[in-house]
Amino acid sequence: MTAMTSVAVTSRPTVLEASNMTRRFGGLVAVNDVSFEVRQGEIFGLIGPNGAGKTTLFNLMTGLTPPSSGTLSYEGRSMTGLPPFRVAEAGMSRTFQNIRLFRDLSALENVKIAQHARTKAGLWAGVFGLTRAEEQAVERRAWELLDLVGLSDRAGELAANFSYGDQRKLEIARALATEPRVLLLDEPAAGMNTSEKGQLTAFIREVRDRFDLTVLLIEHHVPLVMGLCDRVAVLNFGELIAIGDPASVQRDPRVIEAYLGGE
Repeated sequence: MTAMTSVAVTSRPTVLEASNMTRRFGGLVAVNDVSFEVRQGEIFGLIGPNGAGKTTLFNLMTGLTPPSSGTLSYEGRSMTGLPPFRVAEAGMSRTFQNIRLFRDLSALENVKIAQHARTKAGLWAGVFGLTRAEEQAVERRAWELLDLVGLSDRAGELAANFSYGDQRKLEIARALATEPRVLLLDEPAAGMNTSEKGQLTAFIREVRDRFDLTVLLIEHHVPLVMGLCDRVAVLNFGELIAIGDPASVQRDPRVIEAYLGGE
């Protein structure tokens, strides 16, 4: 059961609005005229078969890839065409399908570096110790986030030495360090066993509630999405074929055909 009813979700203000977003790579249309809204505080899932365009859509939303056409607004402001660091500064942070940690830095250092985007002095001033009080606050916050994801006892270990599942947790801690209001998770359950997936579901809800976040996630593990998300959108061949609460999406004939090839 999700923590928020569909009625409660629909009464909340819109945080993100994608309008007719399209991305072409030569003759290939990876995302085709996709429009949807995400409301404040909801956990919104994005699913679809391999190659459906899910990660490309995330890249469009976070500035890694410019759209060929269409727009994205966040809290009423246009995000279209902004570089990733501007999107992050605005309050949107993400993890990646292919983990992008600083493998030769410790867990603590990975989280601290992410926080410097939010400090007054910025990254280099913090690195060179020009703002001692701020640097101490950054360190305390990093310890808190590592404790939240259950990795504080391994703060000094190199990220490269962590298991795949623990690297996922560390990446989430690093994303939270930027103090986002919208958290985008690209396949957070990848590499996790059944028990870890169950813990992840509870953890995402806890993070949403604790930090008052809106969460978007891409995930191949459909039962996890259906049990966690308030609403689900389904992409197939770059097109949005269904959107709604999990129960109605699971019954949609277009979704059944996309996953199973027919009813």
